[in-house]
Amino acid sequence: MPFRADVFRFVYWLCRDRALAEDVVQETLLRAWRSIDALDDEKAARPWLLTIARRELARVFERKRLPLVDIDAANEAEPDALATDDRHEVEEMRRAILKLDVVHREPLVLQVLLGYSTEEIARHLDISVAAVLTRLFRARQVLRQQLVGTEGARP
Repeated sequence: MPFRADVFRFVYWLCRDRALAEDVVQETLLRAWRSIDALDDEKAARPWLLTIARRELARVFERKRLPLVDIDAANEAEPDALATDDRHEVEEMRRAILKLDVVHREPLVLQVLLGYSTEEIARHLDISVAAVLTRLFRARQVLRQQLVGTEGARP
């Protein structure tokens, strides 16, 4: 019981649904009670409970069946319902990326568009991984300021 609040916060953080989180916590504590003999070290109780909670939440979503829609029938009924027009947003993002300094633009493009890992970017640019991470952080920060505005951006 001392970890109940921690387990609840963890599950709520994962699912963002209070009722579901309460149900999962209850099932987690029940499962933990049933298998308390499997816990060898009392100091490992918190991570043990969090693991049970994560698995229980996964079980909930495994059992959950979402309704399916025939895409062809939906498209015939309302052709514009499935189409999105995001050209303006894509162009705005391209312009914002092109405004970045090359030092910040290059690692961002390598990661986001080409799928390079930070280690690969570091080797490619002949810089440290820490420098890559700093440049990526600053690039995203500048993009956020350009796209959202300074009042919506984090410092």
